[in-house]
Amino acid sequence: MKTLYLIRHAKSDWENPALDDFERPLNKRGEKNAPFMGEILAKHQIHPDLILCSPALRAKTTALKIAEKVGYKGKKIDYRESLYLADIRAIEALLQSLCTSDNTVFIVGHNPGLTLFAEYISGILIENIPTCGIFCVTLKKDDWSTLGRDSADFVSFEYPKMYT
Repeated sequence: MKTLYLIRHAKSDWENPALDDFERPLNKRGEKNAPFMGEILAKHQIHPDLILCSPALRAKTTALKIAEKVGYKGKKIDYRESLYLADIRAIEALLQSLCTSDNTVFIVGHNPGLTLFAEYISGILIENIPTCGIFCVTLKKDDWSTLGRDSADFVSFEYPKMYT
């Protein structure tokens, strides 16, 4: 079974307006929420075969903190330029090209693309994946190449404010 976790980067810091968007770090809340959500995944025994991530600093930091909590040590996070502010088609194309041996995949990226993609593949209107939110689906067919509109079943949707 193919399982996909769409993870929006944790809350970023807007303190320095001169800083390029790509280089924005996490703020204090983001630094706290990313490992917290990683712990939630670990408690559910979720261990990815592959983590794909936008190379933007806020996404990279989120991915690293979550990876540590779920025991992704020793594996390389795959940073993809195409995930930086990606749209539905870019995310879909990337996933359709995955190896069949990758059963559980995390994508760490940005809105609005992640939210739109979650709605596109699941047929569920969620309006927004909040910062550090995690939307999970399973594919209806056990092949990444079949990914498309309404090709996945909703499993869960969690985000930090659910726990506060």
